[in-house]
Amino acid sequence: MKELKQILDEYYSLGINNQIDYDKFYLYSIITHSTAIEGSTVTELEAQLLFDEGITSSKRTMVEQMMNLDLKNAYEYGIKWIKQHPEITVDSLITLSSKVMARTGSEYHSIAGDFSAANGELRKENVTAGIGGKSYMPYQKVPEKLEVFCKKLNQHRKTIDSGDILSVYNLSFWAHYELVTIHPWADGNGRMSRLLMNLLQWEFELIPSKVLKEDKADYIQSLIDAREKDDDTIFEAFMLNLHAKHLQTEIEQFNSSMNGNNKKMVDKSVLKQKMVDKWSIKPSLADKLVDILIFMNENTNITTEELVQHFNFTSTTAKRYLRQLTEFGYLEAMGGNKNRSYKLKEKEL
Repeated sequence: MKELKQILDEYYSLGINNQIDYDKFYLYSIITHSTAIEGSTVTELEAQLLFDEGITSSKRTMVEQMMNLDLKNAYEYGIKWIKQHPEITVDSLITLSSKVMARTGSEYHSIAGDFSAANGELRKENVTAGIGGKSYMPYQKVPEKLEVFCKKLNQHRKTIDSGDILSVYNLSFWAHYELVTIHPWADGNGRMSRLLMNLLQWEFELIPSKVLKEDKADYIQSLIDAREKDDDTIFEAFMLNLHAKHLQTEIEQFNSSMNGNNKKMVDKSVLKQKMVDKWSIKPSLADKLVDILIFMNENTNITTEELVQHFNFTSTTAKRYLRQLTEFGYLEAMGGNKNRSYKLKEKEL
């Protein structure tokens, strides 16, 4: 929590959020990554062309592109709505869901009756958390649980100290966790939970938190861990750390651009694919190794301890990653075992 507050202070002092079109592009990034977690392959650039110019991509399905358009409309509606500080009710959540699922929601026919995801209607059948996963609560309990959730959320919104930034963030993360745990809809629960989380952050004028597509595995695991242990603080802690990490990355990128951008810019996706193709490693490993190289692109050389501190790796994990990058020819090891540091071979990027 202390680290996040320090990062936020630096973020605001640099004026990163005061740049031209900052709000628009930040929102576009949130939308693109939220839909990517649900399977969309639309890129941020493609989303920008779709949103601003109405230009569709022949590389993406219409369902993917409509998913992004729907979520954009839901965010734009939601931001205006939440800034009026309304009571959050079951009906208002249904309205939000209808916007999220407007063009991609299906019609369902169950024993309990028909319902439409496109209209935001609550599910009338039971669902499971994936193959072999535990079932969410029975659909019969959903309306009552949503009522209780809304009442509790509204009480928190009225009594919370808006100046206590960390408490507000934790409230938004709690709301995300509770809503996705109730799982009120047959589809769109993830997008809705992240939408509500962000709207609460906008209501209290905070920088909204992102969940990038690269975070998907860890993000889902944190939800599973919190659910299995019945401890929402597990998810809240994960989201605080994740938000701090993303803000720190933006600060580093901003400082790099303001300092003349003397360092060679690295295309993460290209470097990642190159690494996978050349060394036959898993994309998840390549993703971590590329993050290290990008971090080192801003530093003359680093030690194992600095890597541990920056990425929160264990010492053993950091040493293994550095050894692999050295073996692949990206790094040069300098010094003995007790004072070893690593230098980036920029020509290899």
